[in-house]
Amino acid sequence: MILHINHVQPGRSESTSGVVSTLLSLLEAGEIDPNTLGHLNVHIDWVQYKSNFREPVSIRRVVRDEELLPLADIAVDLRQMQPETIRTALSEALNGAGPDALETPRRTYLESFTPMRSSIIWTFNAVFWKYLPIWEQASGKGYEKALPGGHSDGHNAQAIQESVLEFWEQLRKIESQHLLPPEIYILEIGVGTGERASRWLDGFKALDCERGTQYYSKLRFLAGDYSVATLHRVMESLQSHRDLSSFVEVDAMNPFKSLSHLRYKVMLITLSNVYDNLPTDELVLRDGKLFFIEVRAYVPTAETTRICEKYHVPVGEFDRTVQKLLHDGPESFDSLERIMGFWQEVWAAVRLEERLVSAHNLSEAHLPTGMKPSYIEGLIENAPANIRFHLSSGATESFINTIPLLHPRGCLQVSDIFVEKLTDYLHGFRGPGKMDGSIVNWVNGALLEVVGAQSGYDVHFAPFRYRKGSKTSILYTTQRE
Repeated sequence: MILHINHVQPGRSESTSGVVSTLLSLLEAGEIDPNTLGHLNVHIDWVQYKSNFREPVSIRRVVRDEELLPLADIAVDLRQMQPETIRTALSEALNGAGPDALETPRRTYLESFTPMRSSIIWTFNAVFWKYLPIWEQASGKGYEKALPGGHSDGHNAQAIQESVLEFWEQLRKIESQHLLPPEIYILEIGVGTGERASRWLDGFKALDCERGTQYYSKLRFLAGDYSVATLHRVMESLQSHRDLSSFVEVDAMNPFKSLSHLRYKVMLITLSNVYDNLPTDELVLRDGKLFFIEVRAYVPTAETTRICEKYHVPVGEFDRTVQKLLHDGPESFDSLERIMGFWQEVWAAVRLEERLVSAHNLSEAHLPTGMKPSYIEGLIENAPANIRFHLSSGATESFINTIPLLHPRGCLQVSDIFVEKLTDYLHGFRGPGKMDGSIVNWVNGALLEVVGAQSGYDVHFAPFRYRKGSKTSILYTTQRE
């Protein structure tokens, strides 16, 4: 048995030792097969997200050349695990009798196994953002109330003020080199409520007036988001800067598609808490071998029955109702109040079953769009022998499709939760978690650094100094000289 303690939570040593002693006790009592325990990887986590896709005990099997191999992994979430149920939960999981048993009637599956980036959970995520105002009205609170501290770090007044000053100084330097363009393009992707954009433009206008530099009138501010409803709200927020603002439907994973006419023209591109909400894959490196994580989403059958009874949906119509919600939206139902309650409770109940799929080599793997084998090779060149990490496919695709917009003297700034060193994945759960109706994942910054280097860009990170205890950091990307 190989024990992986994937957390550094203080005060959890007793719970961790309880898992190990229970496994040995089950073996001693003859309740589990010693051959199973002999080659088992036991992962002990403390999942910091109160709402997530995990069971207290989960099993993961390995698939190699379409053959299902014996049980290889068992994962325990200490946050959910109760001392009085741990023995039963571990015994059932290891003997295939628990809620993790294959094709169990205890689960209502919403999809077949698929790479994580293709899972139906991302459809839930997209529908949430599309109908955010309706969700907020139904929940009685704005989305930001679900964030740590009840607000976004992207709206921090001091951070915005320093960003304004940094950009002004950048323009001053470019002007001194006689390279300042007549139009200064700024793009914010995932503009949200428009609060940050409004504060930033207010601050820049005031500074420009104070310094007498007349840069403000040259600004061409692009507010980008894929939600039309969001863009309409932002128009109101930026009313005082309307003459220099444009509102553009932009796919965060491919901004270049909508803005190709601005190739090499945008002086500043910003994103705040966007990358952590984009589709991702996960990989496992074990003893020099690579495995891709595949998932299938499900709702525990007991929850399916309860939710259907509460919202007067026939159990046989559960899957059709979910698919209709995701395809047509909540407004297509007769009772908006009822379908919103149904949606919120289904999302809270969704879990992910995982399996590890062996990859013989990267050239044969079904890599996501834009992901080159050389990126992964550069990332894992000096990686630990046993590690699981995000491939951050959506963030990587977005990064690759954003940097062609940058002016040669321009800068891409991304405020998000980044894993800056691959080895940081050894010391804590990094997602996916649930944030209200959406998904949150840490972003593999170490991978983006490799991608940037191979694309001719420097990538570095700076801590977010403006809120004590913040997990946010700021990625800066500039073209190499």
